[in-house]
Amino acid sequence: MSSVDKKPDPGALQSAFLELYDIISLLRSPDGCPWDRAQTLETLRPNLIDEAYECIEAIDEKNPAHLREELGDLFLILILMARMSEEAGEWSLEESLREISAKLVRRHPHVFAGEKGASIPDIIRNWDYIKEHVEGKKKKEGVLADVNRALPPLERAYKIQKKVAKVGFDWPAAGPVFAKLAEETRELEEAIEKNDPSLTEDEVGDLLFTVVNIARHVKVDPSLALEKTNRKFMDRFGRVEDDLKAMRVEISQAGLELLDSLWEKAKKNSNQ
Repeated sequence: MSSVDKKPDPGALQSAFLELYDIISLLRSPDGCPWDRAQTLETLRPNLIDEAYECIEAIDEKNPAHLREELGDLFLILILMARMSEEAGEWSLEESLREISAKLVRRHPHVFAGEKGASIPDIIRNWDYIKEHVEGKKKKEGVLADVNRALPPLERAYKIQKKVAKVGFDWPAAGPVFAKLAEETRELEEAIEKNDPSLTEDEVGDLLFTVVNIARHVKVDPSLALEKTNRKFMDRFGRVEDDLKAMRVEISQAGLELLDSLWEKAKKNSNQ
């Protein structure tokens, strides 16, 4: 059995939560930290996204200790944002927590209301029904009406495509999308040749949108795939920098030939 009980002591859990809440409240107080007091919901938006991706990285690493740390950082941002709303007199953290608890109970009648034996498709349909007919959250008109405009562009493109695919507006398979990819590549090359910045921007967007379409057809989340590549690139480039440091060569003076050589070495070693 793990050293951590599956069901933690309620008193200890409450104490730990209140300790974090009290620390954050103090940091936001006049006697607290100037940086924390200066933050707003708007300034914390990037932090919220960054910390969520840090959690994803820890999950991908299968590193429990790292995930524990990153979830703690995410709790920090969430409670800090909730505290700002409390200070503004808008709503309290208690209200938010009780609201989500009530929602979970309401949307899981197969658990809390004795409706046993529901299949996963039944659960999803029931969830949507309760959301619309019990909670009164009417579906927005239009297939794409509920695609969140605040999503990062890559995630938004992915969600847009999934939405229209559900109503039949989709390529039959991944194969034809590769032909579209070739077409978009040619159009981008033509736009570059015309030296038209606006058209080039449009064609880059079309090309990226098509790549997202391919990812979706082969059942790969494009955002997670790109983040994996980002981490891989950073790791390999770090190896290049380490080699240059050992050689006592400044990276700005290394030259492309040496950089390429060290890159191939880093690529080979990282694949071993």
